[in-house]
Amino acid sequence: MKRILGVVLATAEVVMVGHVAAQSNYPEKPIRVVVGFPPGSQPDIVARLLGQKLTDTLGKAVMVENVAGASGNIAVERVARAAPDGYTLAFAGQAQVVINPTLYKLPLDPVRDFAPISQVFVSPNLLVVHNAVPAKSVQGLVKLARASPGELTFATGGSGSPPHVAGELFKSMAGIDIRAIPYKGVAVAIPDLLGERITMIFSPIAIVLPSVREQKLRALAVTSLKRSPALPEVPTVDESGVRGFEATVWGGLLAPAGTPATIVHKLHVETVKVIAQPDLRARFADLGLETIGNSPAEFAAAIKSEVPQWAKVIKESGIKPD
Repeated sequence: MKRILGVVLATAEVVMVGHVAAQSNYPEKPIRVVVGFPPGSQPDIVARLLGQKLTDTLGKAVMVENVAGASGNIAVERVARAAPDGYTLAFAGQAQVVINPTLYKLPLDPVRDFAPISQVFVSPNLLVVHNAVPAKSVQGLVKLARASPGELTFATGGSGSPPHVAGELFKSMAGIDIRAIPYKGVAVAIPDLLGERITMIFSPIAIVLPSVREQKLRALAVTSLKRSPALPEVPTVDESGVRGFEATVWGGLLAPAGTPATIVHKLHVETVKVIAQPDLRARFADLGLETIGNSPAEFAAAIKSEVPQWAKVIKESGIKPD
């Protein structure tokens, strides 16, 4: 019996030493970064820029795999169920991580099923109206909405998308009645906004920035708690009177839960290193994005705090999946 126990303990020790060695030599083969949207989409572009830089620093190929469909849900579920060895990661945004699990009642828990590595970027939405809208500020827009309940409209950009939940949050916090008009994406809604068929949209900055700069659309506010470097003259919704309003869009790198802490730490360190490079920061700025590079613990805390926040908005507004 003692001999058998000794063999078992020796075998376990060999396995443990092997696991530790594998972690210290990580990565030993290419890494897949799964993106839930097609090539050419903003998440795909960011993931590829990040992957190219990580390939250089890690010494192994970091390849993007596009698994589009179901609003990005297929991709994040695949990564959540992948082997926790650091070779299958997700580059996912706010909608896929903290909104969709509630909206679509997904069989995953964003707090339990992922090992966050780092948020890579954050971008505020930009609240814009067409030029015929008489309001020149957020407070002016709120007064206009209160004078005509249910008449002003905002484009959703897709059911439960960040522009949709931002609009519903604004509606709730400002105490106004504005109607959500469904669109299959923000870009699809812009022609109707320019044509004055809808009143407003909460849009990623990069999509509407050219129209704002050409004075074809009017920017009233950004949805972050601080002003955007891309439009420093535009106030925040918070400082415009709707106190505490924040509805940013972010993207980050996640591994499956159970991924060894040493691997998560290495990926975090290398991610922070590459997104600090001036050329990558400049490329992100061109896309209307600000780099973050927070710690795994900070990223985990952000996820944990946002899940109930957006679940409340979804429940109170009655948002349903497309």
